[in-house]
Order: sequence, then structure tokens, then C-alpha cells
Amino acid sequence: MKPLTHEEALTIMRQEIFRIAPDADMDSLPTDARFREVLELDSLDFLNLVEVLTERTGVRIDEEDYESLLTLSGSADFLVARTAGHAAAQ
Repeated sequence: MKPLTHEEALTIMRQEIFRIAPDADMDSLPTDARFREVLELDSLDFLNLVEVLTERTGVRIDEEDYESLLTLSGSADFLVARTAGHAAAQ
């Protein structure tokens, strides 16, 4: 996987959250909002999100990484850093 830009990572997050919660109004969701709470995603929804993010980005997301995935912006920062690190390791 090539390193993601912040905007690419945000797009992936929005697409995958919308896939899990199709009624979510992603356009009005602030990037600094705690999306799990705002969108009322339960634990299973969140684990599904983690799984699809891993599949789509190639980034391993461990349980200790979950606190980095609280907001869209934080999640995007996490994905950018991990894809940059992954590309550098290859």
C-alpha cells in the first residue's frame, strides 16, 4: 500500500463508516467529533470498521490502537502515519 494523504485517509474513513452505517450523515459529521458516539456505532460496528480498514489499507490495527480511532481526523492521522511507516519499511 502506498502512503496515504490525510484527505485520502479521510475519504476511506467516510466511505467505510457509511458502508457500516448507511443512514449516517457523513457530510455534517465534524472531523473532530467522536464518530462512534455521534453515529451510535456499537462495538460490533467498530470491529467491522477496523476489519475493513485493515483490508483496505493493509494497516494492522491492534486493540491498543483503538484510542487513535476516536475521530475522523485522528483516524486519518493514524492511517497516514501507519501507511508511511509501512512504505518506509519495505
